[in-house]
Amino acid sequence: AVAPPAQASTMFPFPYQPYNIQEQFMQALYGALEQGKVGIFESPTGTGKSLSLICGALSWLADHEERKRQEAAALLHDGEAALSASTDPSSTTSSSAEPDWITDFVQKKAERDLVSKLKEEELKRKKREERLEMIRNNVQLKYAMKRKNCEDDETFKLLQLSKEEKTEAPEHKEDEELIIAEYESDDELKGKNDEDDELVEEHVTKIYYCSRTHSQLAQFVHEVQKSPFSKDISLVTLGSRQNLCINEEVRSLGSIQRINDCCMEMQKNKHGEKKQHHEEGVKRKRGPAKTVCPYNKTSALQQMRDVVLGTVHDIEQLLKLGRETHSCPYYATRLSIPPAQLVVLPYQMVLHEATRKAAGVQLKGQVVIIDEAHNLSDTLSCIHSAELNGAQLCRAHSQLTQYADRYKSRLKAKNLMYIKQILFVVEGLVQVLGGKWVWHKSLIVMLLFLLGIEMLTINNFHFKAHIDNINLFKVVDISSPDQQGSVEADKVLSASPMMQVEGFLMALTNSNTDGRVVVHRQGTLSDNSVKFLLLNPAVHFTQVLKECRAVIIAGGTMQPVSDFKQELLFSAGVGEERITEFSCGHVIPPENILPLVLCSGPSGQELDFTFQNRDSPRMMDETGRILSNICNVVPGGVVCFFPSYDYSRRIIAHWEASGALSRLSNKKKIFQEPKKANQVEQVLSDFSRCIQRCALDGGGLTGALLFSVVGGKMSEGINFSDDLGRCVVMVGMPYPNIKSPELQEKMSYLDKHLPHVGGRSPGQALIENLCMKAVNQSIGRAIRHRGDYSSIVLCDRRYSRPATLSKLPTWIKARTSTHTSFGPAFARNSTNSMCSKNTEG
Repeated sequence: AVAPPAQASTMFPFPYQPYNIQEQFMQALYGALEQGKVGIFESPTGTGKSLSLICGALSWLADHEERKRQEAAALLHDGEAALSASTDPSSTTSSSAEPDWITDFVQKKAERDLVSKLKEEELKRKKREERLEMIRNNVQLKYAMKRKNCEDDETFKLLQLSKEEKTEAPEHKEDEELIIAEYESDDELKGKNDEDDELVEEHVTKIYYCSRTHSQLAQFVHEVQKSPFSKDISLVTLGSRQNLCINEEVRSLGSIQRINDCCMEMQKNKHGEKKQHHEEGVKRKRGPAKTVCPYNKTSALQQMRDVVLGTVHDIEQLLKLGRETHSCPYYATRLSIPPAQLVVLPYQMVLHEATRKAAGVQLKGQVVIIDEAHNLSDTLSCIHSAELNGAQLCRAHSQLTQYADRYKSRLKAKNLMYIKQILFVVEGLVQVLGGKWVWHKSLIVMLLFLLGIEMLTINNFHFKAHIDNINLFKVVDISSPDQQGSVEADKVLSASPMMQVEGFLMALTNSNTDGRVVVHRQGTLSDNSVKFLLLNPAVHFTQVLKECRAVIIAGGTMQPVSDFKQELLFSAGVGEERITEFSCGHVIPPENILPLVLCSGPSGQELDFTFQNRDSPRMMDETGRILSNICNVVPGGVVCFFPSYDYSRRIIAHWEASGALSRLSNKKKIFQEPKKANQVEQVLSDFSRCIQRCALDGGGLTGALLFSVVGGKMSEGINFSDDLGRCVVMVGMPYPNIKSPELQEKMSYLDKHLPHVGGRSPGQALIENLCMKAVNQSIGRAIRHRGDYSSIVLCDRRYSRPATLSKLPTWIKARTSTHTSFGPAFARNSTNSMCSKNTEG
């Protein structure tokens, strides 16, 4: 094998002189990718994590491809040399039973096959590179633009014709459209391929980068555009139909389910017409023409794919490009996956197997980078959980019953049997929710009994619903094609209830030990619900870890790493030897951060915000005095986090009654986290403008005070940089509700399946970790770049415990000081360079 270039681990292309910690990050990343590791990388926000990921990973990819080329060239050279060597085809026999010429022939054939394969792969590689070079030099695009101009009129006419046909079509299409084809099992479907052969390409070595939100993905793409690799990398950004569809009639449907269903119907119509066109002697059925999407033409998709591969685009640019070329960005980006070197996509498209397959994402031998991964366990659990309510079940039952009644004389006996089987399953689910089917004059009446919450294993739920003898894998396969063909239902419902049922039944196919089913009865069938709760997220992460060459799990705060490894990696069968960890400090000077643990307030009241103590008037008054002192000395913005919405409401009401809120408003204008998510931007804008005005002429005000909630709308993804967050105050410890049945079941599962460490049960560790993860996300909102500075005040004596302090980010923990009395802590805060020296007793 060819050794990696000597400079690979020490020098990386970068748009500017990197920080030392960025150099270290890239070296560690390069090593993890080269050795096929599972890497846990922690780099605080403001330290250039995205650029480090880009330049480190793409440097490795370039070197890896070059080494593969060199190795292939060396093998080809050796193979050709061996073939050219002369041999004596004598018929004398060797010590083996076969003559030498036979042995020589077999050996030569193997060598010829190897040489032929290497030449074929080299030819494919050269063709890919030449094609990509042509795209980047705009040669093919010029021809494509000429072709597009010729097709513009035709596309416009097709769009108009589609609209006219839709308007003129009768309210109900012909019955043939709603009759499902005979169900075929997986074995019967083998060998069938609905894809266009001319668009299928071979997958090259690539990096899949995924993050939580589309805005985070867009930000990453912009960083790639600024990097030294922007002109040489083939990048494609993936998204849902809701994000990438440019057909305005489809987009106007609103919900993602209706958009998906309409798009799938258009695909079915397109393939149906194509099939009919190629079948000679087939007479076209009467009736209106079926609607097809004018943006899903092979030539236009190929054109857009070429442009996507030639230049780096974010989603907004993809939408603009799609409208210019009259091509669907959703399908064009999917076609771009095989030849792309960097694929940028949301979490669920990698972590959910069915979504992964539908998108054409292949992980075998590839690299996956999961960014913003601090909530990876929760994300996996959420993606693979499912919930149904009584109203959805009743709608699904009603739709399927009406369908069966209407077409029973025309359905094949086998299909009718499958429909009855699905109805049987739905009826069983309704009975579990406390309903009982009563047939009266063709109407279904629901009788209710039992109330409360019930936790069941998957097997027990099967028995309780009387579906233990049903093959749910088969039922899920059956229910899918029915939804693709059911057009009338989509006109009435914003989301297909059968799709919800299908998702829940698929969740029930998990192993009995890996999940639980929560039955919640509230009194009315519509509100009653049944929820599948995934207890073991590692079971769905295992395939990703096994298939990929390397997996990088990155975030600004990954603490506590030990429990993360235990729950997600060790449980998935990953050995310690395959795991590598990297954690770096911040780029800010040490004096730019002042983390304090307060064990008591100004009057000496011990700060103990346990459930028993936090509602006492003395504790609330003491918290008000702490905030008052902080607002007197800290300029600009102060952000105060409370452990819950309920406690936030109670303590603010107490301050309002006692006059403490009025005293606070004399120093800083007060803002509160809004109840609605769409109001967050406005509150932040007003908060920012107030601070800016106060910096110029406050009229007695020194800035603004924002009341927020841990885990709320402003504790994650919001930046309180510079004057917006000169001090972050954490009131109490945001432990989750331990009385939650779901949390209790999760704790019980961990206690049973994971080892006890340091005298603590895994369930206890889960509670502590959930709390400190939330704290770390909240306090990390303040320091956002190299020149930023802030104070962090943790108000609760429990933060002083060594086990709790150890779960803070390393760069914060190293600077944290604990104070048993308020005076010394306040003196340190007051004399800090970021604050004035005004105080209040």
